[in-house]
Amino acid sequence: MDYMQRHGSKRTRPEELVPGTINVISVRMDYLSADAAGMQATLDDPMLAYVSRYALGRDYHKLMRNRLQQLADRISAFIGPFGYRAFVDSAPVLEKALARNAGLGWIGKHSNLIDTKRGSWFFIGELYTDLPLAQDTAETGHYCGTCTRCIDICPTQAIVAPNRIDARRCISYLTIELHGPIPEDLRPLIGNRIYGCDDCQLVCPWNKFAQSTAERDFAPRHRLDRMPLTEAFAWNESEFLTRTEGSPIRRIGHERWLRNIAVALGNAPTSPAILQALQSRRDDASPLLREHVQWALARHGSA
Repeated sequence: MDYMQRHGSKRTRPEELVPGTINVISVRMDYLSADAAGMQATLDDPMLAYVSRYALGRDYHKLMRNRLQQLADRISAFIGPFGYRAFVDSAPVLEKALARNAGLGWIGKHSNLIDTKRGSWFFIGELYTDLPLAQDTAETGHYCGTCTRCIDICPTQAIVAPNRIDARRCISYLTIELHGPIPEDLRPLIGNRIYGCDDCQLVCPWNKFAQSTAERDFAPRHRLDRMPLTEAFAWNESEFLTRTEGSPIRRIGHERWLRNIAVALGNAPTSPAILQALQSRRDDASPLLREHVQWALARHGSA
């Protein structure tokens, strides 16, 4: 995650990122879909692929940027032209800290933003602006107390201390950001999580207050909320591109999609279907995929 260092002080000084910025409008948008299959039920079935809830539907980057543009247009219609720039997880922006300072919640021990009335299943976006706005009150409460559920549940123990994450162990990093091989000692801990991880949010007591989104674009597509691993592993590149069109999943590419599923297949119970799926890609052109398939076959005693 060296991009944090590359951007230097731009992350903490908005006016360096967008000259003229004097305020930031911080927004949030719920994404948990009531139509999605039960999270725990999917995690508990090792034959199914688990995809992080935020990635089941349309790419939030585009949707939220459009909404932020609509917000800017409405402000402009009311007060006239003004300077602004919209961000949605797309630049060196300290989104969670800004949202906390805007009163949208506090940062929990798992490093996610939590609101006492909405939980943590929401996206964050910003409008950097030159408007002289009144300041909101920052969220200063510490509402996690002695709870350590998120720390205890993390499959790879990536939450090494309250509010401190070792990205090198985080399943979201390993399955999305990491381009090379997944470290062998962490592969068995990933289970059937093929794109991201929600465990820390799933056990958070504050998420009993979370509300389902009314945004239909966040509803699951192509049965991604309950898809058999063998079916997902059978997608060729054309099918992958078609079924992930407009989805955040597309950014990892077909090779890493298969890499992640190969790990999950290695963690699944041995069966003829699992072995057949792995054998079908044993001689794949990708050295990265071959390595993970061989590892998975070895887990089933079929190296």
